[in-house]
Amino acid sequence: MPPAGAAARPRVGVLALQGDFARHVAALEALGVAAAHVALPRDLEGLEAIVLPGGESTTMLRLMAANGLRRPLEAFVRERAVLGTCAGVILLGTEAEGLPAPPLGALDVSVERNAYGRQIDSFSAPIDIPAVGGTFPGVFIRAPRLRRVAPSVEVIARRAGENGSGEPVGVRSGRVVGLCFHPELTCDLRFHSWFLTAVAGLALPAARAAAAAGPPRAETA
Repeated sequence: MPPAGAAARPRVGVLALQGDFARHVAALEALGVAAAHVALPRDLEGLEAIVLPGGESTTMLRLMAANGLRRPLEAFVRERAVLGTCAGVILLGTEAEGLPAPPLGALDVSVERNAYGRQIDSFSAPIDIPAVGGTFPGVFIRAPRLRRVAPSVEVIARRAGENGSGEPVGVRSGRVVGLCFHPELTCDLRFHSWFLTAVAGLALPAARAAAAAGPPRAETA
């Protein structure tokens, strides 16, 4: 319980069926948010936003069905803010081949799974994200590619430099944000902070928000 007179921390869920959800939890907690693991329908109660992490999109869809989470999560991502990273953007899209069930359809994009190659082909590259103040460290691990982005969907992040050629790697439609890379695998909290404040409309503790808005931090992965 918070001390008397203290504001309760915002509660944000992280889908915790499989994948790198622990790193998102750590990033959210570092920003002063109460992060909750989501594996069952009841875990969605009282949440103000949710993060769908990287991992195996096929496994996540199967576990959603097994846990009865599919329909409640579909409803949630149409009403509240959601951030999907790597496998998360596959789950949020409208089209992706090789899935055991249709994706959630919250973002009007077509996504190609594992488009950059296998685990051994993982790489880091600078990303242009004006919303967070410029260049951001992008970590791509068995990353998907956005093959179609509907006119109604805003491109918010592109690969920087000649090799990237401005390829879109982040999109937004209202309160729904999808990324092909992993912001949680860096020590740079600017993207999570932007999502929580500008997309989800949450108030962060002043000290945490100021720290996240500071100079980019060094990558840890």
